[in-house]
Amino acid sequence: MDTPNTAPLAGVRILDLSRLLPGPLGAQYLADLGADVIKIEDTLAGDYAPPSLRAVCNRNKRGLRLDLKHPEGQAALAALARDADVVIESFRPGVAARLKADYQTLSQHNPGLVYCSITGYGQDGPQRDTAGHDLNYAAYAGVAEQMGCGPDQPALSNLPVADILGGSLTAVMGILAALYDAQRSGRGRYIDISIADGLLAAAVVPLATLNARGDTRPAGADALSGGLACYGQYRTQDGRYLAIAALEPKFWETLCRRLDRPDLLPLHRDGDPAQQERVRRELQALIGARPLAHWLGLLDDADCCVSPVLKLAESLAHPQFAARGMPRHADHGAYGRTAHIASPVKMSGFRFAIHRQAPLPGEHTDQILREAGYTEPDIASLTGRGIAL
Repeated sequence: MDTPNTAPLAGVRILDLSRLLPGPLGAQYLADLGADVIKIEDTLAGDYAPPSLRAVCNRNKRGLRLDLKHPEGQAALAALARDADVVIESFRPGVAARLKADYQTLSQHNPGLVYCSITGYGQDGPQRDTAGHDLNYAAYAGVAEQMGCGPDQPALSNLPVADILGGSLTAVMGILAALYDAQRSGRGRYIDISIADGLLAAAVVPLATLNARGDTRPAGADALSGGLACYGQYRTQDGRYLAIAALEPKFWETLCRRLDRPDLLPLHRDGDPAQQERVRRELQALIGARPLAHWLGLLDDADCCVSPVLKLAESLAHPQFAARGMPRHADHGAYGRTAHIASPVKMSGFRFAIHRQAPLPGEHTDQILREAGYTEPDIASLTGRGIAL
């Protein structure tokens, strides 16, 4: 029988040395599931993510600041690593070793340590030292070329798919697998996560097209990106959009009959690009003649895979997500009233909660050093000299 509200990662301690988005968000996913995540920042710039982003990528963590360029700061990190299960870092290759914060150094203190490095291109290969951001990784992985309405209209998503899919989620997958093995074997592992690799591995739909045709189709021309009239977004009279995803014949039939356009039934997925373009124009003319509310009323009870294209604020207010407990709000003295999105992982015997807001830099320094065995005079010495803040 399930014990109510038992976090699956309770008792797991994670040292999060990462910055910005991929590492902090991955660590937050684990914190949301009960891990004790300590966000460790340097004593200068720290994690320089904008406050609004920091607030939604670091909840349920505690905060510590250490000068890892100082031997006593390095010693403090080693002391913390002795009782940790996981370390996550996102320095460029070689930096962690210079700070004595690398796997080889820390695993000497704790052979069971799982250590995850997240970089743009990984620890080896000709690109390993190349700087980059989400767009660069997507460009190298063949994903940016697949974004947009066509080859002359490239577009970027405001959801950084490389950072989150290639970085955060891929790292979490590796960490959980290594943690499971460490519990069995007592030995930790080093995990080398390349954001570009992670995104490349997720490009399975264009890969299927490549295998079938010998090449990918241009952006906006593959079956699920604009090649089929039955699968796309259509502008309404009031400037909103209706998402139609009637891929199966039964959904297309329901849609055509509800729109009073039975003549379009045989043109569902006929394989003729010119015909598909004609159907697209017909649907656009029809849908563009009425506001979004009209179409939602007409199609509300029709089982045909049609949805409004919502803005994020509307999504957070939608009854479906509300029923699932996804929208959350929290108040913080520094970050103010902040909207959050709950952990999407739901399981028996566990309920997600925001136990802590994103920590201010060094908010829990004294508490964490005390847990690592430092005395009050030791802590006062470290903080007084700026080694810990």
